[in-house]
Amino acid sequence: MTAIGWNQKTIEEFHAKQGRGVGPWRDNLLLLTAKGVKSGDEITTPLVFRKDGDQYVVVASKGGAPHHPQWLHNLEANPIVEIELAKDGGTETFKAKAKPIMSGPERDRLYQHLSEVWPGFRDYQQRTERTIPVVVLERVPG
Repeated sequence: MTAIGWNQKTIEEFHAKQGRGVGPWRDNLLLLTAKGVKSGDEITTPLVFRKDGDQYVVVASKGGAPHHPQWLHNLEANPIVEIELAKDGGTETFKAKAKPIMSGPERDRLYQHLSEVWPGFRDYQQRTERTIPVVVLERVPG
């Protein structure tokens, strides 16, 4: 199955289950929609997340591939994104500002924080020479 097919299947399961109990990620999945740099289209990507205070944190792992995922490049160019996640018997959608953290102690702390939810992130980092970034998603008021 292609990445697009896999993403679409996961998005459909997310919506069918209102964001709860989705695949092996259970309740730790959100949908991030960002504007494509090349296409200009709105592109939705399912991502494992964990809260850190009032912020949501995701990892740009691409399964430990040697290059960053395209969605990271999209939000670097267009940092205002849309987030959808499970909330009280349904889902909630809101705008957020994406802030990639490429390296450093805060990146390391947040990467460890996410690895507690999805231990596979530890393996992904060992598969690649690049430092896998984390992305902090901060709700935009309004």
